[in-house]
Amino acid sequence: MHISLTAIVVDDYDPAIDFFTTVLGFELVEDSPSTTNDGRPKRWVVVRPPGAETGILLARADGDAQRAAIGNQTAGRVGFFLRVDDFEAAYQRMVDHDVRFVTAPRTEPYGRVVVFVDIAGNRWDLIGPA
Repeated sequence: MHISLTAIVVDDYDPAIDFFTTVLGFELVEDSPSTTNDGRPKRWVVVRPPGAETGILLARADGDAQRAAIGNQTAGRVGFFLRVDDFEAAYQRMVDHDVRFVTAPRTEPYGRVVVFVDIAGNRWDLIGPA
């Protein structure tokens, strides 16, 4: 048993795909036409880190309640954790792409960490070896 996907509500598919693939280095696993429960067109868009089993479904907001959740899916807390082997390289790639950081990089008992904000406004920890 494993978690296959988690969803992140985004404003639009293409900028979200670009952020996750270009800025974070994820793979675009799937981008297929789909429909909502009531038959309107949407896309099924999945990204994931290279070699990972668990992916992220980039779900375009549908309706006012979902639009209100963009960037606040975890009530302002860090809700996503991206572990990398080379913290400095990943951090520098993100700096080069003007990612917004909430904290400065620091060393904790569990490794190097910095909090950043994704394209939708959600907080993430970038975590690397100490």
